[in-house]
Amino acid sequence: MIDVNAHILLIYTGGTIGMVENIETGSLEPFDFAHLNSHIPELQRFRFQVDHIVFNPVIDSSEVTPEHWKMLVRTIEGNYDRYDGFVILHGTDTMSYTASALSFMIENLHKPIVLTGAQLPIGKLRTDAKENLITALEIAADKDSVGNPIVPEVCILFQNDLLRGNRTTKANAENFNAFKSYNYPNLGKSGIQIRYDRKVIRTPDYEKKTIFHYRLDTRIATLKLFPGINKHVVESILSMKNIKGLILETYGSGNAPLSPWFIDAIREIVKKGVIVVNITQCNIGMVDMQRYETGRELLKAGVVSGSDATFETAIAKLMFLIGHKYEKEEIKIRMRVPLVGEMTRTDDKVNEKI
Repeated sequence: MIDVNAHILLIYTGGTIGMVENIETGSLEPFDFAHLNSHIPELQRFRFQVDHIVFNPVIDSSEVTPEHWKMLVRTIEGNYDRYDGFVILHGTDTMSYTASALSFMIENLHKPIVLTGAQLPIGKLRTDAKENLITALEIAADKDSVGNPIVPEVCILFQNDLLRGNRTTKANAENFNAFKSYNYPNLGKSGIQIRYDRKVIRTPDYEKKTIFHYRLDTRIATLKLFPGINKHVVESILSMKNIKGLILETYGSGNAPLSPWFIDAIREIVKKGVIVVNITQCNIGMVDMQRYETGRELLKAGVVSGSDATFETAIAKLMFLIGHKYEKEEIKIRMRVPLVGEMTRTDDKVNEKI
């Protein structure tokens, strides 16, 4: 039920959704959000209040950095008590990274934070921007029968899919259904009505405060395996100075070459204190390093299972945990268990001591 007294803050960071075509030059330019209602007159039919903040300058999503995530968190923290929910307009290319990061940076979130965007600018005739924005605002204002938000999560609304933000990845650069959550069900689906799957939506502890975090460490490297990868490529990445974490993108259920030089290289970097997290290159399924010998060798070398976390979430989570300066063993424990619904906890032996 949409709360007619709701007060929603719309935050425009940049991206296609906020662009209009310059009639004279044909180029895309950010439109003036002071005239938002003229671009989307349907907003005037809302009975709840929508205010807006525009990043200055606006950011192409390919330029987004952790500093921008901190700016978003500061904006939300500074307005948290004044608003019932937040809608973030964001470019699609890095939207899943931002949604994942915010899910860790805002602990015990009580209110909806809905990210959305568009594949076509708001000024285009066939734009998907209007529907995405209108639906995102409705979700941010939706409350249950006792007055609590229905979706007190960081989520992404795109086309008709409401998805947990830290479970998403951009899967399509051409069609309107750009985002997928392969390993977790939709939180909701919009059609004639917005239908929520309440059993898969997280419930915060309303007795405890929301805590905002800003510590992130970007000293992360990634290594994606491919057939024929050679020793020099691997060593050039693993020998980088000052890295604190490595995301290892492996095959299938977490498999990698058994070549002694490869396993030795991984073992050595782990001994140096680098946290190595194993995630699968597959969209569906999870890492299980107990299944095959190749996975077991990585486990023996000290590699941590990332379960079914997305690449975007693994990056954001590792930045967050290293940034908070936990001890190495504590980081390894936290990386292999869900903190905010970002992964499925497994019952394999790697988790026995948790």
